[in-house]
Parts: sequence; C-alpha cells; structure tokens
Amino acid sequence: MANAIVGVLFTSPETVLDDYARLMRLVRYDEALLRQHDTILKLNLSWTLYFPACSSQPWQLEGVVRTMLEDGYSPDHLLPVENKTVVTNPIEGARQNKWAGVLERYGLDFIPLTEVEWIRYEFKAPLLKLPRIFPDGIEIPKMFVGTNVLHLPTVKTHGHSVTTGAIKNAFGGLLKEVRHYGHEFIHEVLVDLLYMQRELHTGIFAVMDGTVAGDGAGPRTMRPVVANVILASNDSVAIDAVAAEIMGFDPLSIPYLAMAQERGLGVADPRQVEIVGDSIEDVNLGFRSERSLVIRGDQMLRRGSLRPLKRLALHSPLWVWAPVASTIYHDLLWYPTIGRRRIRQFERTPWGRLFAQYGIDSSHQGADIDARREGGQRVRTHAVE
Repeated sequence: MANAIVGVLFTSPETVLDDYARLMRLVRYDEALLRQHDTILKLNLSWTLYFPACSSQPWQLEGVVRTMLEDGYSPDHLLPVENKTVVTNPIEGARQNKWAGVLERYGLDFIPLTEVEWIRYEFKAPLLKLPRIFPDGIEIPKMFVGTNVLHLPTVKTHGHSVTTGAIKNAFGGLLKEVRHYGHEFIHEVLVDLLYMQRELHTGIFAVMDGTVAGDGAGPRTMRPVVANVILASNDSVAIDAVAAEIMGFDPLSIPYLAMAQERGLGVADPRQVEIVGDSIEDVNLGFRSERSLVIRGDQMLRRGSLRPLKRLALHSPLWVWAPVASTIYHDLLWYPTIGRRRIRQFERTPWGRLFAQYGIDSSHQGADIDARREGGQRVRTHAVE
C-alpha cells in the first residue's frame, strides 16, 4: 500500500486562519476537491450546546471557507451541512457553535440535512453491517451523490469507537437520525462508511481541528486540552490514525482503523504515513477513552448484561426514553455542573477568548493582521482543567 500524506501544523489564535490556509495548500487539497464539483462541507455537531473540542470550531470553518474562496472555489458550490441526532438540533447547534455568523459573512447558507431529499441507494461495495441494520435499504441525502466532501472533525476520544474523526464524521451525514442503531457494530459501520464514500464522492478531504482536543468520555463529556494542532489529508484513515497517535493511542490497536487498512481503504500504520509540516515525533497527549454514564448504559443494552431488554428499550415505542434520559443527563445535569466548570477554565485560555470574540466579530484575523509564527515552533500543550 502506498504511503499516505498528512499535513500537521502547530498554531495559535493569532495565526490560525492563515495556518489553515497554509496547511490545506501544503497537502494540495485542491487536487482532491476539483472545483467543477459541488463540495459538501460536512460539519461535526456532537452537542447542540457549545463545549470545547466537542464540535467543529468556528475558526476551523472560517479557515476552510476563507481558503477555498481565496483559491477560486465558487461560493455557490460550497454546501455547509449537518444532520440531527435524537439529541441534537442542527439549526440551534449552528448558532450555539457560532458557525452561523461565519457562514453569513462569507455568503454561505447552512443546510440542515433534515430539510433535504433522502433517497434509497443501492451500494455495490461489500458492506459489513449496514445492510443488516437497515434491511429495508440505506437512505442517504440525494445531494451527496457525485459531489466532493470535506470533513471538519475535531481531535477527540469516543466512548464507542475509542477515537473519532474524519471517518466517523460521515456517520452524521450519510445516515439518518436512527443511526444510533449502528453503535452495536460501530467499528464495522465505520468501515462501511468508507466504502460508501468511495462510491458516492468525486473527492474526499478532511481538515481536523486539535487547537483544543477532547480527552476522556467523548464525544461530549470530555476534559478539554489545549493542543494547538491542526491536521489535513485526503486519506481519512491516515488523518484519524495520526490524530490517534497524537492523542497517545496505537492506531493499529483501534479496530476500525486496522480493519480499514486491511481492506485497502486507507493507511493506518504510522510507519506508512508521511507527515508534512511540523513534526509530531515528541507529541503524546496521553489521552484515555472513557465512557460516559449514557454510553455505558447504551452498551449494556446493546451488548452487555441488559441485552435481554434491548428490543423493548431501543426497538419499540418505548425507545423515546433514551433521548430523554440523554438530554437530562447531558444538558440538565452534567453541562451546568462539571461542564460549566470546565468551560470557565477554557474561557481563560487564548482559545476561549477567541471563541468569545467570535460572538462579537468572528473575522478576528482581518487584513490588518499579518502575524506569523516561526515555522516548526512547538507550542506547549496543557489541560484546561
């Protein structure tokens, strides 16, 4: 298997937009995303509320959009989208995470996937689990067929899949809100998503934000860690593997990454990934993947001691208890207590101050700012809490 290329840069709030431009051009993103095709900008919304490292950052979105417009991509062909889950609202999430203001300033409309046409699509690829999970057929957004896709994930852990990134970002685009049925076979489902994207898209690219990364019980109830790093690649497996390595995991020990490489869907072996930009040789954030109370309960129902109750709890009219319980735990209990303490700590960091500034004027790097960081400079990482 040929080596993959992943771009990595260390950045700062003063230079992040310019650094995103430099990063994307460094790995020649325009060769993966041809201008004559529409490009889906697949945002990542793990929580309607803002929590550091949880969802796509506003400077991540602005860095990508600004770079593409500067490089001649038509705004009419850039399509920012996100879906809902049983516990998230994409329109409110776009406001809370400050995407809406960024998109408005650049003349782009946010597209909730709840409002587009979905079609049944007959995939030719040898899908592992999704045909079993959706025996009546797999529905996808019609607008995804024959387009480029650019994923905007963050560097974070996940209680179901160990880590999450570019590959799992497709989970929220190509599957409807009942995609939570895929949690039981999450690693196989992530491999299925790679097969599906190969059939559907004319080009695939990912730009990942690790300015603030998420440790612990991801994708929501995490410990934010300032890591000052951004990544980009046209190989979703490779960028997820490099992000996993930065977090402190062995990529080949994570099932979905190992399975993807075995099937020729990308490169997960760090020895076969060429890093361009800044070296990550001495970077290890020492993250651990943990499970929140909600994910622990979900796994007990799907594959654990509560499995006899699975059909009643998750596949009957009584299933509505699950999103209600999740909302109570996350939004009403965890967020105002533990989450609020961690947010207050984040707000005192340079990235926290930048996020606050986006609420006033998200064009924080205007033409008058020409700050540049020295190439290859290391930035110390530290936990917010």
